[in-house]
Amino acid sequence: MYIAAAVLSVLLALVAVAAGAPKALLKGDVSAGLQSHMGLSAGFVRFVGLAEVAAAVGLVVGLFWQPLGIAAALGFATTMVGAIGFHSKAGDYANPETRGNAMAPFVLVVLAIAAAAALTSAM
Repeated sequence: MYIAAAVLSVLLALVAVAAGAPKALLKGDVSAGLQSHMGLSAGFVRFVGLAEVAAAVGLVVGLFWQPLGIAAALGFATTMVGAIGFHSKAGDYANPETRGNAMAPFVLVVLAIAAAAALTSAM
């Protein structure tokens, strides 16, 4: 089960860094879109980005100390549940043009819970 935990953790960490780094640095279209489309402040976007990067670090370190990896995976899942709420509030699921990008947090919640379960089984 450790191999599954490692694969899920590394994949989730890569996604978390790719999603979180631009938000933490307030660079690119994503952070600008979050500020304009969803009305989020720059500080909140940076906070979310730092949380995603911290989850990535926790997932990688969690390969060596599973309790941290479990906490990081569940924290990342919680962050993605919040993202689902913000996308829902912005009406992204009703709009066919924005629905595709808004579905990513659903997939990431499932992967994060699977990573947490795999890390728990690997203990």
